Amino acid sequence: MPQSAPRPERDPAPALHVHALDNLRYIRRTMEQAAAFTAVPGWGMVWIGATAFAAALVASHQPSEDAWFAVWLAEGTLAFAISAASIAAKARAMAQPMLSGPNRRFLFSFSMPVVAGGVLTVLLWRAGLHDAVPGTWLLLYGTAVVTGGALSVRVVPVMGLCFMALGAACLFTPPAWRDAWMAAGFGALHVAFGSVIARRYGG
Repeated sequence: MPQSAPRPERDPAPALHVHALDNLRYIRRTMEQAAAFTAVPGWGMVWIGATAFAAALVASHQPSEDAWFAVWLAEGTLAFAISAASIAAKARAMAQPMLSGPNRRFLFSFSMPVVAGGVLTVLLWRAGLHDAVPGTWLLLYGTAVVTGGALSVRVVPVMGLCFMALGAACLFTPPAWRDAWMAAGFGALHVAFGSVIARRYGG
């Protein structure tokens, strides 16, 4: 009975090549996910905190609820401009793409609670529930920082938790304290944590 010809062994090189590429992709993805969002602007946060202190002082002397709201709306707009400029400047200084993988995830995760806060602000204000607005701002801003900072340096989500704690306290304390809570959150927390980030994580 004639013996069948031995089957040629498969070349393991292609399989090893594919496996190596898969490993490299996994390592890259893992490192990218673990990368700290170092473009968080420490000094920008300090400036935001300083303007928030001024806004709290001005808002506390306004004669009407609408005037109070206008002051904080202006402060929010100014804070956004400072933050955007500071993030762009720090990213350039670190030669880091503005919309790199970790940065995109941070911004997307951060923006969702902020959008929710905007919707709730409109609803609360139109319903006349003005006293609930400051606590809602602090609480949802803190939520945004926690979710956005989940893949960031540890100090970022810790800051978010502090904002959430102040927001909860603001919701359950007398309305007359609202500007003090806003100053403590948007002012003091930004200055304190911004200083830490600036010293430890490159400005």
